[in-house]
Amino acid sequence: MIGHIDYINLLPFYMFMKRYHYYTTKKSYPAKINKMFEKKIVDCAFISSIKSSKKNCLDAGIVANKKVLSVLVCEGENKEDFESNTSNILAKVLNLSGEIIIGDKALSKYYNESNNCQDLAKLWYEKYKLPFVFARFCINKNYNTYSNLIDLFLKQKIYIPQYILKKYAKRANVSPKEIKEYLDLISYELKWKEKKSLKKFLKLSKKLKT
Repeated sequence: MIGHIDYINLLPFYMFMKRYHYYTTKKSYPAKINKMFEKKIVDCAFISSIKSSKKNCLDAGIVANKKVLSVLVCEGENKEDFESNTSNILAKVLNLSGEIIIGDKALSKYYNESNNCQDLAKLWYEKYKLPFVFARFCINKNYNTYSNLIDLFLKQKIYIPQYILKKYAKRANVSPKEIKEYLDLISYELKWKEKKSLKKFLKLSKKLKT
């Protein structure tokens, strides 16, 4: 069973699974999926990068290059997003204060509201000239099965039908065109730059605890 982060940024992956008739998933937000993975309720999942150290992970994840639109820090009182683990820490690493907002609700805010928010992936890129890895695909059991599944996913260009785009657009209060623009910012393979960035983030996050 696969843990399913029910955000638009993984829509291509779940369209891929639908194509291969793989429906056994548990849906939730990132922080909850992390707990399911830790308790081995799910065989595998895209788990938050901050929780992925020493886990059995593949060279796949949720990556944003230069900007992401769906991970924001907004002016106001300091407030973490309970759905997040990595983004809350990223804001601290970047020494930012304000309210953290992630996922589809952040995407909606970015496109629909005039607000004083900043894109955390953009700020990371401006500082380090590296993409940011928000999650990694990690496995508890049936390694070969899920490794082969991810290999196949990374090799394919996923087509998302218009009716699916409209469904998710309505849910997030954005347009299908805006979803397509957003997904163009996301990639899923961890190459050397992504690995370098992940290593830097995990190293900086450890310093927060000391």
